[in-house]
Amino acid sequence: MPIHFPMVRSTQMALCAGLFSFVAGCGGDTPSTTAPADETESTSSSEKKAKKEEAASFEAPEDVAKPPRDAQTTENGLAYKVIEAGEGAEHPTAKSTVEVHYTGWTTDGEMFDSSVKRGFPARFPLSDVIAGWREGVQLMVKGETTRFWIPESLAYQGRPGKPAGMLVFDVELLSFNSPPKTPDNVSAPPSDAQTTETGLAYQVLKAGTGSTHPTASSSVTVHYSGWTTDGAMFDSSVMRGKPASFPLGNVIAGWTEGLQLMVEGETTRFWIPEELAYKGRSGAPQGMLVFDVELLGFR
Repeated sequence: MPIHFPMVRSTQMALCAGLFSFVAGCGGDTPSTTAPADETESTSSSEKKAKKEEAASFEAPEDVAKPPRDAQTTENGLAYKVIEAGEGAEHPTAKSTVEVHYTGWTTDGEMFDSSVKRGFPARFPLSDVIAGWREGVQLMVKGETTRFWIPESLAYQGRPGKPAGMLVFDVELLSFNSPPKTPDNVSAPPSDAQTTETGLAYQVLKAGTGSTHPTASSSVTVHYSGWTTDGAMFDSSVMRGKPASFPLGNVIAGWTEGLQLMVEGETTRFWIPEELAYKGRSGAPQGMLVFDVELLGFR
């Protein structure tokens, strides 16, 4: 929310997970437990079987050394093969935030990272990962599992401390959020927009319910996306996949005024002049700012 800038927060995922750091156990691997001394032999056997099955689930693919003949290859040299088909026809874009499960190996069969082993999926913007991931995941649909053979030129390019050579990943695309479309009227309020005495322009995009409005002392929960007038998106709770909650007394003046015009369930577009936004503050978005805001609730 527009309390301070930047508002983009680091996400769980491969941030610690490993697409960036490849620190083993960064997410906190669950330690294996030892059966109490008085456990039965059958229980011990069951545990051994479970551990064996778990180990097998992380074994390197038989084709880890190189792509098989039935793998497809892009113009950039990225090879891939769909392991399990997904659903739908929509693909992530280079600006999408994705949630995935993945395991990665070097071509000698050594596993160097796995969200599956850590026990929680990774979530990150595709713009923040290696080129092979950015290209490859855009080929996928939700629910799909694909194996990628990523040449070094699309991976870490010999960077010290990173896995070297071609890398192999099994990736399951759990979900993704694509960036909200930049408003056609982002550069200036349209003629049918309403304007308050302070110069705040707004237009209701989706009507809400009821007639009760937040007050300046209310705490609100919203989804929002913000753009500068050149169409560059600088922040979005939608892309983070989590609504924002905050007191209206803690945000820029344009938000404090604008949110009080809304009712629950309403989505409104605001054109906030600089004097009601960050007033030229260093490091903050400059000039008039445009926000699409959905008011989810308030108290």
